[in-house]
Amino acid sequence: MTDAPGVTDPLSPIRVLIADDQRVVRDGLSMLVGLIDGVEVVGVASDGAEAVRLAEARHPDVVLMDLRMPGVDGIAATADLRERVPAARVLVLTTYAEQDVIVPALQAGARGYLTKDASAEQIEAAIRAVHAGQTHLDPAVQERLVAAIVSRPPVPHPEGPPGPGGGPAGPGAQRLPDGLTAREAEVLTLLAAGLSNAEIAQRLYLSHATVKTHINRIFAKTGVRDRAQAVRYAYQRGLATPAQ
Repeated sequence: MTDAPGVTDPLSPIRVLIADDQRVVRDGLSMLVGLIDGVEVVGVASDGAEAVRLAEARHPDVVLMDLRMPGVDGIAATADLRERVPAARVLVLTTYAEQDVIVPALQAGARGYLTKDASAEQIEAAIRAVHAGQTHLDPAVQERLVAAIVSRPPVPHPEGPPGPGGGPAGPGAQRLPDGLTAREAEVLTLLAAGLSNAEIAQRLYLSHATVKTHINRIFAKTGVRDRAQAVRYAYQRGLATPAQ
């Protein structure tokens, strides 16, 4: 037991809830996850509505969530959990890796995304990462997101060239989240696309030191801690969208 929601005892097992509409998958995942050292399966659900009910009753740390389920699907259930059981972190485990399901799942609040061909070791690593507050994306998912972002044209400055501080020139410039400047939004979009600092510097004609400064400011303003979280943030805030 813990004294406050979202605060876990480091000696307690990671409590996992599994949601999938296929019984054979539920049973298999329950067995696999139950064998992981320091992890406990606290319930299984056959749809999103049941997953939310069980999460409210059993307070899991991580919810392994399928997306395509009858009734309340995994995306809707993820959004409900973010509101009703915010301490439960959702790790999507699904067959699908298309942009039209990846992006809504991340926007709904999923902290990780795996496809069902993931190995037992990958599932364990993802559970531990998500439980630790990190974002964990399957390599195939990252590739889809990178392809979607890179295929888009470069982000233009809202009001012409940036001002002296790297922000947009002129008072009518588009508002960006968390006080980001137009240049920082450009850097974040490219960072979320998987480009290295050197590649961002080359793309934007900046020095490596300037790119590093922008990234430090982006992380400080948005509260992200790594590049995987930056991908999720960029999609949630509309700074990256799937290719049309």
